[in-house]
Order: sequence, then C-alpha cells, then structure tokens
Amino acid sequence: MTSLPSSVEVAIIGAGAAGLGAAHALQGCGLSVIVLEARNRLGGRAWTVQASPEVTFDVGCGWLHTADRNSFVGIAKQLGFEINKDLPPWRERAFGNAFPQRLRDDFMRAMDAFYERLWQAAQKGKDEPASQSLEPGNRWNPMIDAISTYINGCELKDMSTLDWDAYEDSNLNWRVRRGYGALIAAYGTSCPVALNCNVALIDHSGKRIRLETSQGTLTADKAIVTVPTNLIADEAIRFSPPLPAKVDAAHGLPLGVDDKVTLALDDAEAFPREGNLRGATMRTEMGTYHIRPFGQPCIEGFFGGSFARKLEDAGEGAIAAHSIDEIAGFLGNDVRRKLKPLYESRWGRDPFARGSYSHALPGHAGDRAGLAAPVDGRLFFAGEATSPNFFTTAHGARDSGERAAHEVLAALGKP
Repeated sequence: MTSLPSSVEVAIIGAGAAGLGAAHALQGCGLSVIVLEARNRLGGRAWTVQASPEVTFDVGCGWLHTADRNSFVGIAKQLGFEINKDLPPWRERAFGNAFPQRLRDDFMRAMDAFYERLWQAAQKGKDEPASQSLEPGNRWNPMIDAISTYINGCELKDMSTLDWDAYEDSNLNWRVRRGYGALIAAYGTSCPVALNCNVALIDHSGKRIRLETSQGTLTADKAIVTVPTNLIADEAIRFSPPLPAKVDAAHGLPLGVDDKVTLALDDAEAFPREGNLRGATMRTEMGTYHIRPFGQPCIEGFFGGSFARKLEDAGEGAIAAHSIDEIAGFLGNDVRRKLKPLYESRWGRDPFARGSYSHALPGHAGDRAGLAAPVDGRLFFAGEATSPNFFTTAHGARDSGERAAHEVLAALGKP
C-alpha cells in the first residue's frame, strides 16, 4: 500500500467499491491521487473470508445484481474470476416441509399482488411508506415485511415507495465463485491506497482542502467522499465549514442492517446443493437460509431490519445461535449436532459502516441526488447511496465513483 503524502491533487476518502471506481477512472490522467481508507483492507462493505478450509464466505455483498448491466461482470472476466450463473435459491429450490408448496404458492401470490399495488402507488408520485401498499389483514403481511428486511435492510414502514420504484432490477443475479469481496479487493490492488488512515475532518475553508487523518494532515485540490451515509449523518467525518444539506440528505438515506452467518454442515451430501430453507412463519422476525452455496458444506443465514439489530445487540454469536435454533425447528432437533458456527457479520456494529446499505425514508427519495451533488467544484460525493438506480449494490457504488471522477476531471478542464 501507499504511505500518506503531504499534498495531492485528488484525495478519495474510502477504499470501497466507490472509492476504487473513482481511483481507476483517474488513472492515466496525470493527476496525483491517494485513496484514504480507515480499515486495514480494501473493499469496505465487500469482504470475503475463508471461514473454514472448505467454506469461502462473503461477509458483505455476495450477488452480482442486475448482472446484464453490472460493471463488475466485465471486471471479473478481466481479472480471471469465475462467474457462477446458477439460479438463486429465492423462489425455487425449497427444502423440507417447513413451508409446504401450497402455502408457498399462496404466499407468492400475496407478495406479487403487493408489488403490483406498490408499483401502482409509485405511478401516482406519492413518496409514501411502502407499508401502505400492504393489503389490510392479509395473513402474509409479516412475511412480506421480512422479505423487505432482507432486500432493503429495513421494514416497509421505513421504505420510500418512490425510491423502491427507482431501483432498476433485471432479475438477473450471478455470483463470484472466489467471492465478491475478493474480486473488489483484487480490483483495488493497482490503486494508490493508504490503509489505517481514518479521516476525521475535511476543511474546505481555504484555497486548498485540508484533511485531518489518523496518520497526519494532507492537502488536496479536490476530494471525493465515498463513505457510508451513517458516518456523514453522525458527523463521524466533519466538514468545515459545515455542510448541513449533506448531513440532512444522509439522515434521509440511513443504512439499514442486513447480516449473514455461515454454519458448517456435517453430512452435507445428505442435503441439496443451492437449496432454500424458510418456514411458513407469520412474523417479521425470521431468517432465511441458503443450503450448500456452491455445493460447500455449509448453510448461510440471512437476517435484516430491526430483528438483525436486535440479534447484534444480543452479542457476538447470537446470530449463529438463533440460526441453529430456527433450523432445528424446521428440520428437527437432530440437525443441531451437524451445525457449527463459522462466521457471522455484525454490520450495524462496524465502526466504519454502521449499517449495510442505504434505503430512502418515506419522503426522501430525492435525497440521493442531493447527496451526490458537488460542492463548490471541489468536494464530490459517491457511494451506493448516491446511485440513482443501482443503490444498495457494489456496482452502483463503483459506477458512482467513476461518475464523481469524471466530475473532478470536468472541474479541472481535463478530458
């Protein structure tokens, strides 16, 4: 990695997908550039770990959403990463009798009808809570809300209908066999990055921007800010003079919570590859499970929204313990001896994220454009929360970094 210089032309704060996308776009432009990263690694909320010798686990993002328009698909091919195009285990591939086919069909009809009402509400242009499109009294409403926590990181009452409608989804979802986080880290290896360099203050009061970091102070002509919205909203990074419009926009785009766990699975061959396990549970506080992803001997669990926060608050290991209890409730108590915790995420407790990815609160769909807008031709903003159509995704973050880099070049009068 790179040591901290005293002066650069462009400073990029954050070495997640957005910051790395910006750095790549500025390569070869004749500018001195540094990426400042508070963590000791690249990738931000994209992170792959070897949970066991047999299990590779994406602690953060794991799916190449809208794969036919996902810029990381081409990058993966360039870097020699294998793309897996198997069907996701979301609607099909149900395992066990915890959610019988008759009930699954009834649930899917209710959820599809909800999405149709939500789309109709969006066409009216009212930025209302998505929960208003639930059918009053429908037995499946809590489970529809649970699906929202997996997708959006929040319950429907906290989700903007117009923001939901703005997201572009081709329903084509692929994976990276070696890990999405590993791909993004490899993408960043050619970028000039200073690790363990936490930015506390961005002073734009003078002719040059002054950045106070945990490794010292540097100055820059331009700065691209790519940090998660919760850090801006909490003013973990301060601006001088203050930027109340940015802080307000960040408050309108909080990071929800999506957490994951992977459990080692003994006697794995007795279970299907790429299976889905979910109960007919009439409550929002529930997990959903992916059996043997890539054929690995493990089960991955997913939790979102306020329930994920509650499990995080219960302490380390609580997500895995709940997962084992819930799976045993579906498949029988004998399965407990086959499951062993390997790794779990706690993104709400991560000091450099404080959540998983952004959702617009009702009435705040327009805050994405407000957060993305440059300030005085010197401060530029990127990150998944600034993406108009691919927010919540790694490729939306990367593309936003590229967009911010182009804004910097335009401000400097460079092609």
